[in-house]
Amino acid sequence: MPTSSASSRDIDHVASALVVSLPALHRALERQVDQEFPHPRLPEGRLALPWLVEEREGITVREAAGALLMKPNNVSALVSQLTELELLERRQDPADMRVAHLHPTDTARQRLAEVRRLKTAYVARAARPHRRGAGCPGLGPGRADVPEPASPPPPPADSARFPSPDVCDRTSVTGRRHVPAATP
Repeated sequence: MPTSSASSRDIDHVASALVVSLPALHRALERQVDQEFPHPRLPEGRLALPWLVEEREGITVREAAGALLMKPNNVSALVSQLTELELLERRQDPADMRVAHLHPTDTARQRLAEVRRLKTAYVARAARPHRRGAGCPGLGPGRADVPEPASPPPPPADSARFPSPDVCDRTSVTGRRHVPAATP
């Protein structure tokens, strides 16, 4: 039984590390895209819809609303904005003219592919080993050539339990610093 208990502890440790590091990784990826993406970037709330439409081409406004946990009228307004920006096409269903199927434009496909390439390259750089030690859990050791956060937070007292500040900071989604629970 010790094997399953150790395995459970390992899973809990990895899960805890992911909870801490994924928001920081997301912010680092967004900063990297902001610096290198040559086109105006959509706010994150607007960007979720083109990603979804690319993944599920032909999705209806109602289905997109359900997938994004949004109200259909808000998604419809967002579709109108993205259509004006020539990032989405709205095609009426021939059987029911009230239903619109969403499709990404060629411009949207190109830009989404470019963002995906930038993010993939950044994560690949972060995952490669280097002399400074471990980076984000799940990514492997950090990289010296990965840009540092603008103002890295001070390391916590128990810094061995956290990802390296050269790739990830320890600020949660709520904006509060992660404070480890006291160990009994």
